[in-house]
Amino acid sequence: MDVIAAISTGGALAAIGIVRVSGEGCFALCDRVFQPAAGGRFSQARPREMVLGRAADREGRWVDDCLAVRFPGPCSYTGEDCAEFHCHGSPVVLGEVLRALFAAGARQAERGEFTKRAFLNGRMDLTQAEAVIDLIEAETAPAARNAVEQLGGALRRRIEGIYSRLLTVASQFYAVVDYPDEDIEPPDRAAILAALTAAEGDLSALLATARRGRLLRRGAPAAILGRPNAGKSSLLNALLGYDRAIVTDVAGTTRDTVEERAVVGGVLLRLIDTAGIRDAADQVERLGVERAKAAAAGAELALLVLDGSQPMTEEDRAALAAAALAPRRLVLVNKRDLPLRLALEELAGETVLSVSARTGEGLSELEAAVAALFPAGEAPEGQLLTNDRQVEAAERAAAALRGAREALEGGLTPDAVLSDAERALSALGELTGRTLREDLTARIFERFCVGK
Repeated sequence: MDVIAAISTGGALAAIGIVRVSGEGCFALCDRVFQPAAGGRFSQARPREMVLGRAADREGRWVDDCLAVRFPGPCSYTGEDCAEFHCHGSPVVLGEVLRALFAAGARQAERGEFTKRAFLNGRMDLTQAEAVIDLIEAETAPAARNAVEQLGGALRRRIEGIYSRLLTVASQFYAVVDYPDEDIEPPDRAAILAALTAAEGDLSALLATARRGRLLRRGAPAAILGRPNAGKSSLLNALLGYDRAIVTDVAGTTRDTVEERAVVGGVLLRLIDTAGIRDAADQVERLGVERAKAAAAGAELALLVLDGSQPMTEEDRAALAAAALAPRRLVLVNKRDLPLRLALEELAGETVLSVSARTGEGLSELEAAVAALFPAGEAPEGQLLTNDRQVEAAERAAAALRGAREALEGGLTPDAVLSDAERALSALGELTGRTLREDLTARIFERFCVGK
């Protein structure tokens, strides 16, 4: 493969910036750009040790004092010869070093091309490659831990266990199907059925992790509901730590949904501030109320905000009914800094928290309650399906496995069972990249930034 180069640390000002190079012949190419301070050639420096030296621009002029390190393949990130320049983090300096590498013979790396080469060179499978971008994009500590465990091969090992069991099953049918005229004893039907059933159960358990995986990566939709002026927008602003939504004493200020992401109790929430639920006075506000109810129906969590300084109203009860559409809900009695006039006995059976969006009182209790509603679950970290591609492939594998089991139970010929088993193997192979589809891998690496 040709030599590629890119800035791996983005375009913002920083103390340190990294330029990455990879490909056969990249060390000799780097010799034209970097001169070790101790003399000699960079291409002869000890592997995996930082070397102090000077980087030059395209004209050979000194542009930076920096550190460089070389990683001979195959023991490198990409599996081929790879080098990095750790420069001062000026975008100008990094750009000059990169252009010098281009002048020496490298080309601009495409999005995700370093990780794609790592996959193609067998340094990681597709689940590990996807874990790289998940780790970069992680917004919570649990999401980062799951991604790093997946990068270490936790999900691959779980999938390979199912693949290996199914391959054993399929292999027992090959001889019967390939040599029908030979007097070959058919496989033990009961043992095969047990193996297929066990593999199907393993896949069902894996698919059950998808919801938790999506929540870790994308965040849980959380609809903030309540009647006008209950303090919904104030709560959104308090959880975000800045004024995102307009807050006034005028009822009906919020007429559409406002969505922002925030980490609450260690859980990534996609907070959705909604219009106040009431009998709206005009068509625009009515549409806002309808969207509020739709947001509740599609949310993982409803945060119902009630004005604790006022008695319960019919609008509050309507908002409570809307909150009941979500699988989880918390009732937040807001304005605890004012005298309580809300009759709490009307909220029997609900999880009720007393808060003040204005002063921040009670928000720590809210964080603890949110954390309790979204526990880590039984699946070990790193063994969660975290994106639609993985889920779709696992669902196809499960459907094919079900077909193989039903074919065996129905007494169909071995080739019918084998056909479904092979489809399941192919789908499982897509999960890890064992079954390579160029369009699929191209789509995966489009998610990456340049330089990774």
